[in-house]
Amino acid sequence: MTGGAAEAPARFGSSSACFEQVLAWLEGDQSAALSHGQLEDELECRGRELLRRLLQDHLSLRAASEARLPVVADEDEVVHSVLEPGHVRVLASVFGPVDVQRIAYRHRGHRNLHPGDGVLNLPVERHSHGLRRLAAIESARGSFEQAAGAITRATGQHLGKRQVEALAARAAADVQDFYASAPRRQPQENDVLVISADGKGIVMRPDALRAATAKAAAKASPKLATRLSKGEKRNRKRMAEVGAVYDLTPVPRCATDVLASDKSDPDPPAPPVSTAKNKWVTASVVQDAATVIAAVFDQAERCDPGHARTWVALVDGNNHQIDRINAESDTRGITVPILIDFIHVLEYLWGAAWCFFPEADPGAEAWVRERALAILHGDARQVAAGIRRRATTAKLPKAKRGKADACATYLINKTSYLDYPRALAAGWPIATGIIEGACRSLVADRMDITGARWSVDGAEAVLKLRAVRANNDFDTYWRYHLARERHRVHESRYANDVIPRAA
Repeated sequence: MTGGAAEAPARFGSSSACFEQVLAWLEGDQSAALSHGQLEDELECRGRELLRRLLQDHLSLRAASEARLPVVADEDEVVHSVLEPGHVRVLASVFGPVDVQRIAYRHRGHRNLHPGDGVLNLPVERHSHGLRRLAAIESARGSFEQAAGAITRATGQHLGKRQVEALAARAAADVQDFYASAPRRQPQENDVLVISADGKGIVMRPDALRAATAKAAAKASPKLATRLSKGEKRNRKRMAEVGAVYDLTPVPRCATDVLASDKSDPDPPAPPVSTAKNKWVTASVVQDAATVIAAVFDQAERCDPGHARTWVALVDGNNHQIDRINAESDTRGITVPILIDFIHVLEYLWGAAWCFFPEADPGAEAWVRERALAILHGDARQVAAGIRRRATTAKLPKAKRGKADACATYLINKTSYLDYPRALAAGWPIATGIIEGACRSLVADRMDITGARWSVDGAEAVLKLRAVRANNDFDTYWRYHLARERHRVHESRYANDVIPRAA
């Protein structure tokens, strides 16, 4: 047996002793009197301590065998020629705190270098990458307080809510660069490439509001002390911009496929459907709509770099989003037809219907269906004219006909984005279900927790982490993030290659 093998048990003496203690406890009378649940709880605690000691013994072994490097130079090419072994830092691991001992390379007036930290890819902060990963996963699921509790249950380690928030922010640092460099699987060539964008408000801390919102909040003077009156706003939200890209196999349809058949048909045929594929979503509370839409176009170009496929944009009618999509299309030399969500149009029609029908009148349903079919056939302007004509003929007062006029104006102003006959014939989507779902899953389901007030950094980190998880990219992203951390924290500090490159 070699000398190294003979010395190994002694070097792992602490963990060996701990293991023997666990065995002795399991063989003793105390454990024999416990139920299986109590055994599980006790073994989990003792096993975690055993793992902590194994990690500590391994780190001590590495410290004892750390090679002394002949030349260590910092990023300014200053050689650190004074060596001091035994420098210790604490690492809070998923098993508990351990000491990391390594050689320090010193030069007067310059910060110490620790190549051993780079070999281990140690983080800047006290908490390990394992705890950071857990913080990223759990923060994307529930509140930071709930995430701290989940980490404690999983590891036995206690983190504060602010510590979890900081770790999550650190974990999300490379999401944008990850997607800028990530390859994308090529879909079927005949699939339509759909892009979409929307916004969703997030309740922020007062110091995290955008300037215009903060100014409006400062000027607000509510009529009542305990609640808002009609038309008043709290001015406490900041808009998160959400974007989506996905593929869709075209399924041509007709107008009656879109709207449910009337009750005269007892057994209507199932309409043709197509399922979205390769969905990719993004969201940001820091970046504006222009930046997010540019990122959406970047992702779309990664899916179709040669612009060989048909691109379609779906929006809810927001003029700024439409302008930004047109601007990106012009800049990149791509023709992107823009369609307004048909469900949004239906909401305007229903608003107009209640100007003419009493509440719950079945006639309103038939009226809306008739005009919706006309719009699907490309007659939006005629529908708008008919709505105005009916309001005038009925001599409705201005207050009563407000939503009718709003619907007519909307249809006329958005006519160029209501080319549903072309979209249905080509098999394109005409509803924004994907981006509405993204707004709900990325933003509302997590950010609208009762009582939550967000900082900009905390909200941005959670949005990015939820997007990565929604895209099923978390494991791939995490490997990328750790490689970037190695470069950012360690490799960039040296002029020579003393840190092994990440695989």
